[in-house]
Amino acid sequence: MDSAAPSAEPPRDSAALAAFAALVLLPLVLLAVVGGWSASGVAPAAPAPAAADGPLPDLPASPEDTVVGTELAAGDAQARNAAVAFAAIGPGAPLPFGFAGNAADRLRARDCLALAGMAEAGGADGDQRAVMQVILNRVRHPAFAGTVCGVVFEGSQRPTGCQFSFTCDGSLARRYSDAAWSEARARAEDMLGGATHDPVGNATHFHADYVYPWWSDRLDKVAKVGPHIFFRWRGFWGSRQALSARYAGGEPDPLRLRDTALATAAANPLPGLLGSGEAVRSITRDSVARAAGEPPRAAASSGQPGPGAGVHFVLVSPGDSPAALVERARSLCAGGGYCRVQGWSDPAQVPASLPLSDAARRSLRFSFAAANANGGEAIFFDCRLFSAPDIGTCLPAIP
Repeated sequence: MDSAAPSAEPPRDSAALAAFAALVLLPLVLLAVVGGWSASGVAPAAPAPAAADGPLPDLPASPEDTVVGTELAAGDAQARNAAVAFAAIGPGAPLPFGFAGNAADRLRARDCLALAGMAEAGGADGDQRAVMQVILNRVRHPAFAGTVCGVVFEGSQRPTGCQFSFTCDGSLARRYSDAAWSEARARAEDMLGGATHDPVGNATHFHADYVYPWWSDRLDKVAKVGPHIFFRWRGFWGSRQALSARYAGGEPDPLRLRDTALATAAANPLPGLLGSGEAVRSITRDSVARAAGEPPRAAASSGQPGPGAGVHFVLVSPGDSPAALVERARSLCAGGGYCRVQGWSDPAQVPASLPLSDAARRSLRFSFAAANANGGEAIFFDCRLFSAPDIGTCLPAIP
């Protein structure tokens, strides 16, 4: 919330709202036309196949890889996920978790499990239990940390590579109601006490259905619970026999893990548009070529999108000059072709992909569409954050 922002409400004119809605939806139409666009970032090189014995192989989606890195826009990811059949092997029958720690370990494990359930799966019982089952499966798998809190915060001490995105994307700052904590803790106690969630079985990985990580087709798809798809490694390392590590307690302090994760995020802040001229995340056609190891496609004079073409997500601040933000946005869009720049003031609200969720649209602070064959520039500001901007129009209120 922007408690210090001016109280003036943006215009509620229906024509302005319709025009803005069209601009929000236009990127999806144009991305569908050009095809094959993705969130920026080069996918890691494919690792070696898993071995059935010997030392731990170089497996896809290891603790060095982020769980939710995506290569496709949301609609494309959902279609591709839906096209992948569930593996005949199924999720398998999970073993009850054998807790062997002391009272302090129990409290720490319970709270880490409850936090992950709420942060990753919302409030639904089955969704939370599915996430908790994956965490407990990982605790017993030699590829991951041997404690509940260690698994939940794995990778969060690095600038990139957190296994559960809420530990490094700003979501640790969320607050949950006492009722939500009570319900999640009860489920966590149940799971630590030996309850299992059969729908996901021995799965050790999951992702939302609107993302398609680079490792998705290298694992067996075995279940879908709510918006999440669950996976097992192929071969021995995906079997129940691989879940052989014996839990012995020794839970690390979750408050220290949280502080370390927050300090890591603070030491590696996302770039602000006005200070850096950079986007936090870009959805461009060239990112697909980079992910596939191909050279970027050069701009052509035949109307092909230029270097800046795409949709760029940026960070803006209340003290930024609106005119300067527009100039920076124009620089990002240099090169021609369809280009849009969308800005948020909170790093945790910057979306991972298109289409924008309702929450992302409501928290949008700045929107710029470059002039092209489809029309002239379109510039919008949230006038609650940028009072009386000297350029552009106030963002219409989103109902």
